[in-house]
Amino acid sequence: MYSMVYTYIYFMEIDLENLSKQQLLAFIKKQSKTISKHEKINTKIEGELEKEKEKTAELERLVKLLQRMKFSQSRERFEDPNQTQLPLDVQPEVQEEQEEVIKQEITYSRAKKKHPGRAKLPDHLPVEEIEIYPEGDLSDKVCIGKETTDVLDYVPGYFKIKRYIRYKYATKDKDNTQISIGLLPERIIDKGIPSNSLLAILLVFKYCDHLPLYRQKQIFSRENIDIASSTIDGWAAQGMEALKPLYEKLVIDIKNQGYLQVDETTIKVLDEKKKDKSHLGFYWVYHAPISKLVMFNYSPTRASSAALPVLKNFQGYLQTDGYSGYKAYGAKSGVTHLGCWAHARREFERALDNDKIKAQHVLVEIQKLYAVERQAKEDNLNPQQIKELRLQKSLPIINELGKYMVAQINLTLPKSQIGKAFTYSQTRWDNLSAYLYDGNLQIDNNLVENVIRPVALGRKNYLFAGSHDAAQRAAMAYTFFANCKKHDVNPYQWLKYVLENIQSINHKNITDLYPHNYKKLNLGTVE
Repeated sequence: MYSMVYTYIYFMEIDLENLSKQQLLAFIKKQSKTISKHEKINTKIEGELEKEKEKTAELERLVKLLQRMKFSQSRERFEDPNQTQLPLDVQPEVQEEQEEVIKQEITYSRAKKKHPGRAKLPDHLPVEEIEIYPEGDLSDKVCIGKETTDVLDYVPGYFKIKRYIRYKYATKDKDNTQISIGLLPERIIDKGIPSNSLLAILLVFKYCDHLPLYRQKQIFSRENIDIASSTIDGWAAQGMEALKPLYEKLVIDIKNQGYLQVDETTIKVLDEKKKDKSHLGFYWVYHAPISKLVMFNYSPTRASSAALPVLKNFQGYLQTDGYSGYKAYGAKSGVTHLGCWAHARREFERALDNDKIKAQHVLVEIQKLYAVERQAKEDNLNPQQIKELRLQKSLPIINELGKYMVAQINLTLPKSQIGKAFTYSQTRWDNLSAYLYDGNLQIDNNLVENVIRPVALGRKNYLFAGSHDAAQRAAMAYTFFANCKKHDVNPYQWLKYVLENIQSINHKNITDLYPHNYKKLNLGTVE
């Protein structure tokens, strides 16, 4: 438009009739170049406007996604309770099937929320009986019974001094006097004042209950026990150092597992070289679903090389999310790389605002896959039966879903959210399907993600680790307490027992100190 106006004005200023043939040709050539130039400018402007439209649409999608994440229920499971019918262009038989799946999912969810009733108090707790009689004169009345009401009470922990009085004995022979004295029990800090029990509770408070050491110092202070912060920090460090041989043995054992789930999460670490600056480090988390072993390992980086200590010579099933750092390990000979359907589902959940029809169709199909897993769990099937059930019910779903994605991926914009969702699944399709062929395998990586959650709680309380060494000590603590949780072991009782025995135990028998092996000892309550 601009070039046409410009040309018209230019023509009006020149008397074309008085120009020679050569002048006229030169003039036309010049005008052609001018028009071409302006056309290029117009094309560029139109392209920039189109890019701005795309950016605006993407921002609107992200705002809607943020609003849904902030104000809706925090769950990965797709369900739309306000939707009475699916889009009009869906086939009637497909619509009925989708509505039935959604109905079953909602019914199942509601059933899980049923209140179990008043909790039963455990039998091992001590009981204080308090007798309450009616007010007034009871001399002319006869007791006809009694009612009992149990209330769970709590008495705060208290400090005490353990005073070891060791008697000395000497031989009566004055010429060759020999003195003997009672031996102190084994302690982690031989010359220090903390007992193994105190060390255990310090570490449990810090890493299980996410109570930073400076807050624990406040507890000491309320009891008029003046202990320097640096001293308490040193106690915690020495306590974790004593557990190092047990941790190193667990690292060896985790590498020999035939099925590992791997994930990573962040931890801020103070930068020793830059004052008041922090470094973003990573916890690499390994979970063996069959043996239920868990291990955390700290690395200053998220580079794939951080997994070398465990995955370098790993053989078996390796299950991860879509992070590219795992690709090289999954492609190794002897390794079967498993994908995570939970991560694939999240991609399509994000795409609901972008293309509801396509995203909704895929989410419903993924729901069906999880329904099969739920059936296997409810029926308490063994691995072989789970495999047969998956091949019967899940394999047809995956085959049809794969065909649908192949047909749709070329009809979507690659940079749109629905396009990204299709690409995520398509490029990992073999990995996502591999769980079908062994009943011991999981459909997703959620078990290892559940293990990571205490780290997120810890970050909110103590914000950062004081150094790279402190971050690795924390990794050791998270390792042991995650294993306690996996095997339903009281972390304080376990840690107290380990601190009392780790220095004297034979190295060949050190695995006896693993939480699940400790549980087999059936030690009962440890004070």
